[in-house]
Amino acid sequence: MASNSGHPGRILIVFTVLVAALFGIMALNQTWTPKLGLDLRGGTTITLTVSNVTGGGPVDEKSLSEAQTIIQNRVDSLGVGESEVTTANGNQITVSVPNVQQDELVRLVGQTALLRFRAVYAAEQVTPTQPEPEPTPTPSGSPSPSGSPAPSESPTSSPTGNGRPAPQLPTAPPPPKVPRPTEPGQGTPEDKALAWQPNQNDQADFASYQCGDKFPDVADQPLITCNREKTEKYLLGPTLIIGEKLSSASAGIPQNDVRWVVNLQFNDEGTKQFAAVTKALSAQTEPKNRFAIVLDAQVISAPTTVSIPDGRAQIEGSFNQATATELANILKYGALPLAFEVSSVDNVSATLGGEQLQAGIIAGIIGLILVMAFAILYYRGLAIVVLASLVVAAAVTYAFMVLLGSSVGFALNLPGIAGAIVAIGVTADSFVIYFERIRDEVRDGRSLRTSVETGWLRARQTVLIADAVSMLSAIILFLLAIGAVKGFAFTLGLTTLIDVAVVFLFTKPLMSVLARTKFFGGGHKLSGLDPNHLGVAALPGSRGRRRTVKVGDPAPKEA
Repeated sequence: MASNSGHPGRILIVFTVLVAALFGIMALNQTWTPKLGLDLRGGTTITLTVSNVTGGGPVDEKSLSEAQTIIQNRVDSLGVGESEVTTANGNQITVSVPNVQQDELVRLVGQTALLRFRAVYAAEQVTPTQPEPEPTPTPSGSPSPSGSPAPSESPTSSPTGNGRPAPQLPTAPPPPKVPRPTEPGQGTPEDKALAWQPNQNDQADFASYQCGDKFPDVADQPLITCNREKTEKYLLGPTLIIGEKLSSASAGIPQNDVRWVVNLQFNDEGTKQFAAVTKALSAQTEPKNRFAIVLDAQVISAPTTVSIPDGRAQIEGSFNQATATELANILKYGALPLAFEVSSVDNVSATLGGEQLQAGIIAGIIGLILVMAFAILYYRGLAIVVLASLVVAAAVTYAFMVLLGSSVGFALNLPGIAGAIVAIGVTADSFVIYFERIRDEVRDGRSLRTSVETGWLRARQTVLIADAVSMLSAIILFLLAIGAVKGFAFTLGLTTLIDVAVVFLFTKPLMSVLARTKFFGGGHKLSGLDPNHLGVAALPGSRGRRRTVKVGDPAPKEA
């Protein structure tokens, strides 16, 4: 990076414009305060009680750990903010997240996201239950999963854009159960599932079923359920493809379209199964040519099926960016291997509270005062450079904390404040290195203005190396640490980058500008650049003989 010694004023102007732009963005967003972490503001805590999907038996430790990892990934998808996901008692997972509403967190982590693909054997339109003036007890329904489209439009899954036809009311009982003939032990699971046919008991259960009734969701058994808007009910066959065969899910807007969709991609095994299933179903008649995408025992969509050989599908509906992204995140991070019951949802108060925040701020102010006191005593007039650099670094750091909080969910915690306080020393150290290089250049006989430039050429490498070491420490700590310590590492890394920008774009240009003034460039005794303070008898280029002051010699008198 060049010194740009010829135009320091321009550099200062450009840097000032950039800093002003940061605060301008804050004004546009109408956000002036950073988000605070759990230890400073509090947040939401959910306790989940875990059980096996198939029911019965103790929860496997490996499955519990896998579930913890999946939930941590879901929570991290909310942003960079501090979060805690812990296990307890062998069957509980506790999730604590700052700055997230209860409903949003329950919707995100309280679902098993059990994704299954089933064949449709019967479909019937129903009228959503209207609220009565005096409500009567009704069977409780399962909570609506994340990413639910608006009730006004039923979502569809249309890999080819054909859409979903109007559902057909069954006019006659389905044919008796006639399994596809297979030898014992032969046939793939999807072959066996396709060979299944509903019997009279299944048909009776379907006829009496009302949306909201609970029906067991077992992979190798039929399922009777409704769509999430409760406008259509379905009799579905055994699972054809399980959610674990899904390799990715993403939200996006297809080309030449304006609607948000969720794109699905299966792994190699899932692609083969998906191709075989869609080929078989596409040859059936309505409604058996429909393919139900079932999430947590509720139908997301049940489109007409066409043969799809590449394992790609889309979930369409009245999604917006937020709901599509939320559903994609739930699917992307996998179906949880366990079933969850939300035992408690609590808004937690700050674990450290306002007093600790105030104590941290006071500690930072005391540190700043001590640094400034030392700078004034030792550097005299040049203390203005130290003070201005610290103020600018603090302003830029604060702006980034606010903007990162609103954009990626960064939450400031108490360890993060400690990292910001450490940055005071980092910024001051950079100036100390620079000033000592200037002294060396003056002692070598160069003029003050020249020493400011040549001293910078020697100092900047040392500054970069020191900041690189600090940055490397922050990165390693961020990658290896857990919990609140990540806040310290993130803030330390952020302030280190800001220190590099401030030293190059503010501290050095400001020194170049001051060296051209009579007060500083002329070596006034209060400027901090006087001959006595620089260790010479007289500034090079001025009247009088230059003499280097050695350690132990008495201080030279003013010329």
